[in-house]
Amino acid sequence: MTLLQTVIAFLVALGVLVMVHELGHYWVARWCGVKVLRFSIGMGRIVYSRRIGPDQTEWALSVLPFGGYVKMLDAREQDLSNLPAEDLKREFTRQPVLKRIAIVAAGPLANFLLAIAVFAGLYTYGVPEPTTRLRTVPEKSAAYQAGLRGGELITSVNGERVRVWSDLRWKLMQLAIEKAPAELEVQRANPAPSGGNVSGSITVRLDGLSTEDLEGDFLSKLGIDLARPPATLAKIMPDGPAMKAGLREGDRVLEVNGRPIVDGLAFVELVRASAGRQLDLRVLRKGEEFHIAITPESYSKNNQSYGRIKVEVPLAPEMVIASESPLPAVAKAVRKTWDTSALTLKMLGKMLVGEVSWKNITGPITIADYAGQTARVGVISYLTFIAFISISLGVMNLLPIPVLDGGLLLYYSLELLTGRAIPERFGELAQRAGVGILMTLMAVAIFNDIVRLMS
Repeated sequence: MTLLQTVIAFLVALGVLVMVHELGHYWVARWCGVKVLRFSIGMGRIVYSRRIGPDQTEWALSVLPFGGYVKMLDAREQDLSNLPAEDLKREFTRQPVLKRIAIVAAGPLANFLLAIAVFAGLYTYGVPEPTTRLRTVPEKSAAYQAGLRGGELITSVNGERVRVWSDLRWKLMQLAIEKAPAELEVQRANPAPSGGNVSGSITVRLDGLSTEDLEGDFLSKLGIDLARPPATLAKIMPDGPAMKAGLREGDRVLEVNGRPIVDGLAFVELVRASAGRQLDLRVLRKGEEFHIAITPESYSKNNQSYGRIKVEVPLAPEMVIASESPLPAVAKAVRKTWDTSALTLKMLGKMLVGEVSWKNITGPITIADYAGQTARVGVISYLTFIAFISISLGVMNLLPIPVLDGGLLLYYSLELLTGRAIPERFGELAQRAGVGILMTLMAVAIFNDIVRLMS
């Protein structure tokens, strides 16, 4: 069932992205007066088609779901010797170069507009997300050296306001790639008797992160993590170690073997790592502290042993619903799309110079896996996934590689500057080179997918 959900989620996402991309080409072609012969979702042999409209455009579904195309009236592909003069005026290569540029650029632009629309809708609707409150900061970390200790609420990064954890992570990732320092505005509890919060500024250096750090959980390398609730016990399972030891719902674990427990996640991790070993818990119950000895039972998962005491420990962080009015939501969506596109190009550039591993290139298997995971989480996660993939599709299609939209845009831009079309022989050689580049990238992506799947 999980595999079926993954396949369906992937095909739906792919179908939407391809359709939007090709509709961009189609609409602008029609607007520019070019005759469209076929609009196909999928590649290869046509399995279903229907002709619609005054031009009798063939709308088709093809057997291979990876891609799609818009086939226009084009002298390079069809014999136009018997075509009426009025139709010849609508042939693609006879159009002014600016119109051809507009038609080709419309596909990637449609992907960017889709991402903006999705993000704007989510920002307007309001998405529940964790706040930017920090967990206890480990000593000897960059965050600790900067003065962070845990419990602080980060309100801005380099002057830009952040309200939710995803925005904080995004801003820090951008700065980490540039190895630029992060100036954080933070709120922390006032130790004075008057209480309340005090604000301050803290600068965290990010230049100590390696390439491998950026490819993983780079925030933990900095000592920055999401705050979790205290280790307060919820439901106690019957006949488990917790019930047998005398633990009760509402108990708060303060220490284990004399070691302070900072939050519920730390307690869960310690129990999981202590299968069959007795633990001494200092517990707070209704204002009174006492000690309880407990031995986590062992269970196996993926050929590894873990400990458990059969009790629920709430781990949900402090949440906030971040929503905007429509106009600010659109502006925020445009910035998000722009920043994501810029970051994608920076990462590609760093791959070319060897600063970032080519292991980060993902293919259809990984994308399908993410589609299934986000679909199972919920509609908001799935729509966010579609928006990010739409941006990636737009950026990749704008790369100056022959056979992609970016390669055609390069040809037409040179034609605009020189006043002469690219020689046909040169175009053929470039097309072959472009196919070779794409096949190489696809091979790398699939290889990375298989390695991830096996590991």
